Amino acid sequence: MTEDVLEGGCLCGAIRYRLSPPILFVSQCACKDCQKATGTGHTTIVGIHRDQLALTGSPTTYTNHGDTGGDVTRHFCGTCGGRLYTSGTLPGPVIMIQAGSLDDPSAVSPQSVIYRKDAAAWDRFDPDLPSHDGMPVRQEIAAAKAAEASN
Repeated sequence: MTEDVLEGGCLCGAIRYRLSPPILFVSQCACKDCQKATGTGHTTIVGIHRDQLALTGSPTTYTNHGDTGGDVTRHFCGTCGGRLYTSGTLPGPVIMIQAGSLDDPSAVSPQSVIYRKDAAAWDRFDPDLPSHDGMPVRQEIAAAKAAEASN
């Protein structure tokens, strides 16, 4: 995975961001909510601590109740609708950047597939990637939550 600063933004350019390293994880998510939110079979997400995101512009948000039992908030451009990132109750201080919103999406590579149980029959994934039926509790998320609680 890259140790470089990554940049990205929405389709119309009204919202831009910079991500400082390190990246915690990169996963392909096939949950039903991601399918509905993106209109695709899955989305690729880049996990970072929220303090690593420098944002210019003000995203619009939409919050719903996720499969994990917590709230999930999607942040997107109110002008062009470009998806930017997701935050929520379960990951707490960890946010998930939409890899497709990066200026160079090839700068990251998926490490796993999550919510494989919800994948559309026609969607395809790299068979060499570890695959999970739900969202595994990630050490990175647990560590970020513990660090925030101690502050």
